[in-house]
Amino acid sequence: MRKVKKEKKKLSSKKQMLIRTFLLVLIGCIICTLLVPLFKSLNFGLDLQGGFEILYQVSPIDGSKMTKEKLNATYKSMLKRIDALGVSEPEITLEGNDKIRVKLAGVTNKEEARDTLSTVATLTFRDSKDNLLMSSDVLKAGGAKVTTDSNGKPAVSLAVKDKDTFYKVTNAVKDYEQNIIVIWLDFNEMTDSYAKEGASCGSSGSNCLSAATVNSAFASDVIIQGNFTEQEAGELVDLINSGSLPSKLTEVSSKTVGASFGDTTLITTMFAGIVGVIAIIILLVAIYNFAGFISAISILLYTLLVFGAFWLIGGVLTLPGIAALILGIGMAVDANVLTYSRIKEEIAKGRSLEVAFKNGSKLSFKAILDANLTTLLVAIIMFYFGESSVKGFATMLIINIIVTMITMVGITRFLMNLFVKTKYFDDKTSLFISAKAKKEGQEVKDKKPYNYLNLSKYFSIFSIIVIIAGLVMFSIKGMNLGIDFQAGSDITITTTENISDKKLNQDLKELNLEKIDIDHNNNDISIRVKNQLKEDEIDKVESYFLDKYNASVDIGVVSNVVKQDLIKNAVFSIILSLIGIILYVSFRFKFSYGISSVICLIHDVFMMIAVIILTQTEVNSMFIAAILAIIGYSINNTIVVFDRVRENLHIKNKDKLNKEELADVVNLSISQTLSRSIYTSLTTLLPVIALILMGSKEIFTFNLAMIVGLIVGTYSSLLIAGKLFVFFVSRSKKDKKKSKKKEEISEKIIKGIND
Repeated sequence: MRKVKKEKKKLSSKKQMLIRTFLLVLIGCIICTLLVPLFKSLNFGLDLQGGFEILYQVSPIDGSKMTKEKLNATYKSMLKRIDALGVSEPEITLEGNDKIRVKLAGVTNKEEARDTLSTVATLTFRDSKDNLLMSSDVLKAGGAKVTTDSNGKPAVSLAVKDKDTFYKVTNAVKDYEQNIIVIWLDFNEMTDSYAKEGASCGSSGSNCLSAATVNSAFASDVIIQGNFTEQEAGELVDLINSGSLPSKLTEVSSKTVGASFGDTTLITTMFAGIVGVIAIIILLVAIYNFAGFISAISILLYTLLVFGAFWLIGGVLTLPGIAALILGIGMAVDANVLTYSRIKEEIAKGRSLEVAFKNGSKLSFKAILDANLTTLLVAIIMFYFGESSVKGFATMLIINIIVTMITMVGITRFLMNLFVKTKYFDDKTSLFISAKAKKEGQEVKDKKPYNYLNLSKYFSIFSIIVIIAGLVMFSIKGMNLGIDFQAGSDITITTTENISDKKLNQDLKELNLEKIDIDHNNNDISIRVKNQLKEDEIDKVESYFLDKYNASVDIGVVSNVVKQDLIKNAVFSIILSLIGIILYVSFRFKFSYGISSVICLIHDVFMMIAVIILTQTEVNSMFIAAILAIIGYSINNTIVVFDRVRENLHIKNKDKLNKEELADVVNLSISQTLSRSIYTSLTTLLPVIALILMGSKEIFTFNLAMIVGLIVGTYSSLLIAGKLFVFFVSRSKKDKKKSKKKEEISEKIIKGIND
C-alpha cells in the first residue's frame, strides 16, 4: 500500500514539475509576443514600399585619380542633400572604388530626387550679410584636412590655391563691422541666411558649415579654429572637400518601383513565408512529437530574434532579405534535427533519457558548428563582393547563422533540459522524441549497412545527362540573361487590360525601343529592351503606358559598366567561396575530405546552371545569391556526413582498412545520417516551395534555383561525396604502397650491404 502511495506521490510530483515548466515556457512566449509591436518601425526597402534607386559612377572633373577620400567626400555631400528630400531612411552604399548606390524608399518625385542628387556640390565663402566673397575655386581640390591648433585642439586646415584672391578678400573682411567669413555648402538664396542660421551654423541639417572670424589678411593656407571634436572636424573636412571637389556623377543604372508593387510583393511573400513556417512546424511535430513542439517554440523565438537584430542594427528589410529569413528557418531547423537524431541513437542504445540528451547534445555540436561556420564563410564572401540585392540577402543570412547558434542550439537545449529534468518523460521516450528505448536483455545486432555508394553511379549518370543537355541547349538558345547581365532596361507594367504581344510590339516600335523579350504573368507584363533609357525616356515610357492602358510602371535600367562589374564579382565570389571551403574543410578534417566536398559543390553549381538553361529561366543577380546559398547549404550537408565518417574511422584502424572496408564505413555513416539529411532538406524545401507557389515573381529565379540546388545538394552530399572520398583515400594508400615498394627494391640492390 505504501509503495503504491509512494509511486502516486512521485507521479504527482513529476506532473507538477511538468506543469510549472509549461507555465514558465508559456510566460516567456507571451513576453516575447508583447515585444512584436516594437518591430513596426522596421525599415522596408524600396522593393517593399516603392521608391527610387539610382547607381552613380563618380569621377573627378579635373581628371585626377578617384581616391577613397574623394569618394567619401562625395558620399557626405549626397547624404546632406538627401536631408532636403525629406527621406527618413535613405540607403546609401559605396560600391567598389568609384560607385555610389542610393536607395530612396517612399520617394514619389524621382525627377526632384535625381536633380538634387546629381548636381555638383557648391562651396561658397560669404560675409555676414550673405554677399558672395569667393567660390571653391580658391581652394585646392580635396585639400581640406584635420589638424590641430596652437592649443592642441582639433581644427581644419584649408589648402589655398588662388592666394592673391584669398589675400584680397581676407584683407577686406578684417575691417568689416562683423569680420567673419561664412562657409556655405549649396547656399540657397531663397531660404538660407546667416542672420537666421548663425546660431545653428555647423549643426546637422544646416547648409552653413562654419563661420570663421578674420583678424588679419592671409596669403597662405589657413586654419579654421573652434570648439571642434575630432569627429566634428572630420565631418567638416568631408563637407568642404565635397564642395571644393568638382565630382562628375554619371548615372549607370536606375530603378523605380511603384508603391502598389511594393505592397503586393510584401503581402504575397510574407503570406508564403507564414505558410512555409507552419508546414515546417507540422512536419517537426509529426516526426519528433513533443521535441517537435519545442522546436516550434524555438522557430518562433528565432524569427523574433532575427527581426530584433535587424531592427537594432537599423537594417533595411528587402525582398531578398525576407527570402533569406524564410530559407534560414529551414536551414536553422537542421541544428535541431542533428541533435534529435543523436538523442534517438543514444536512446536506442539503452541510455536513459537524461544521459541520451547529454550525449546527443555533445556529439552533435561539432557538426553543427562546422556546418554553420562554412555557411558563414560563404555569406561573408557574398556580402563583401555582392551588389545591392545580393548584399541584402547576405546580411540577413549572416544574422540567421548567428541567431541559429543562439536559439536552435542554446535555447532549444535549455528548453529540452527543463522538460527532461521533470522526469515525466523518462518512461515515455516515444512521446518525447519518437524514440523507442532498448528493452532489457535486448541485443542490438550490427548488420552490414546497405550499399548506398553503389547508387552513386546512377545519380552521377543522371547528373551527366542533365549537364550535357544543358550544354546542348546553351549552344542552341544560350542563357536567358536578365537585365543585370546584359544591360538595357526592364519595364514591368501592371494593368487589368488584356494586352497581346502584337499590341506591345507596336507600342515598342512607337517608343523606338528594341525588344529582347516579353513575358506575361497574370496582371504583370515584363518587357526587356536593349535600350538604356535616360531620364526623359523613362518619363515618356511611364506616361505612354499609363495613358494608353492605365498601367502602373516599374522601370529598371542597367548599363554595361554594372553588367561587367556584376559578372566579375559573381565569378570571383563563387571561386573564392570554393577555395575558402576547401581550405576550411582540409584544416578541420583532411585534404581528401576537402577536395571531395568541393568537387560535389562544383557538380551542384553546374546542375543548377544546366536546369536554369533547360527551363530558360531568367538569370539575374539573385541567381548568383542562390548559387552561393546552395554552396553554403550543400557543404553543410556534406560536413555532417563526413563528421560521421571521421567518427566511425576513429573507432577502427583506418590505415589497415582496404577499399571495401572503407566503403562499408562510409555506407554506415550515410545510413546514420540519411534520415537527418532527408528531414533537413524537407524543412528547407517547404518554405521555398511555398515561396515559388505564392511568393513574388521577383524572386522566382532564386526559388527555382534553390529547389534544384536543395535536391541535387542532398544526393551529392550523401552519395557522390562519399564515393569520391573512398576513391581519394584508396588512391593515396596505393601511392604510399608503391613508394614503399620502391624503397624496398632500391635497398636490395645496394652492393656491399645486403647483396
